[in-house]
Amino acid sequence: MGKPLVQSIWLAGCSGCHMSFLDIDERLLELLKLADIGATPITDFRLGHFPECDIGLVEGSVTNESNIEFLEELRAKSKLLISLGDCAGWGCVPFMRNFFPLTEVMEHAYIWTSSTVDGHIPDDPEVPKFLETVRPIRDFVKVDFHIPGCPPSADTIFYCLSELAQGRHPDGIPQNMLHFD
Repeated sequence: MGKPLVQSIWLAGCSGCHMSFLDIDERLLELLKLADIGATPITDFRLGHFPECDIGLVEGSVTNESNIEFLEELRAKSKLLISLGDCAGWGCVPFMRNFFPLTEVMEHAYIWTSSTVDGHIPDDPEVPKFLETVRPIRDFVKVDFHIPGCPPSADTIFYCLSELAQGRHPDGIPQNMLHFD
């Protein structure tokens, strides 16, 4: 049997979780001895093109219909789906949008900002339709494991992925590995 394949997507969030993943630095070479890395936000990937994988990582919360499509495809093609960071797990900062009606948020973003001239809310079919509220990924798909943090530290991500790649469940993430900035 070959090495497990890890893939990841980035929904509504800041990319901090993927930056922490890159902060694994030279340990990335150790991880590559244990697992292959496929589609990521850094590589070009499109709906319908995810291969089957062993571990799917999801950063960010769900804010639009396109997020749901990517999330559902990765879930369908992943043996294990991991929510990476607090946005995917609970909504975190993107969740703050839920304090205001969507129409007000859209008007503020596209019409009333000081840098906008002759603004309008886009209605092009290429722009994904926003959901009324921001939601964590578990509201849409089954999540098998959560890596907490905002963002999770590189040590935590390395530990969890190393354990998962070796067929072990990373029970009890050590407290000193938890990272909340």
